[in-house]
Amino acid sequence: MHYRRLPASLKPLADKFYRNQRSVMRATAGAQLWVAEDREIVAALCLHKVAHGHWLTSLLVDSTRRGQGVARLLIATALTDCATPVWLFCHPQLSDFYLRLGFIPCADLPQPLAERLARYQRSKSLQAFSRMPCASLAAQGLEP
Repeated sequence: MHYRRLPASLKPLADKFYRNQRSVMRATAGAQLWVAEDREIVAALCLHKVAHGHWLTSLLVDSTRRGQGVARLLIATALTDCATPVWLFCHPQLSDFYLRLGFIPCADLPQPLAERLARYQRSKSLQAFSRMPCASLAAQGLEP
């Protein structure tokens, strides 16, 4: 398995992965796009720069690869050199997964993310999580 930042010129490959998984997610223009590959993309996520940090979105692992640590290693790789807080929104059933990765529930979001979360919560149940800079990853044993 190979984990890497995907060049913007290859964004269509990530979008094809999302479509093949029957997901409405897409790689967002301007975001860092990270993928796990095993001959083809088997997982992807986006990192957007926001208010003194990053917003992690669009994490998806191929349905045949779930439960194998792919998402954990993809997140660890994407955040290796990240020296800012990272925020994300997730469905409640995924909260234990993110807690194991060092994320904590977050009520104090940057304003643009707080507004977006409020809009999203009108139609779905989501929770906000955050994680402080990645210097603490090695201490948690989460480095790739």
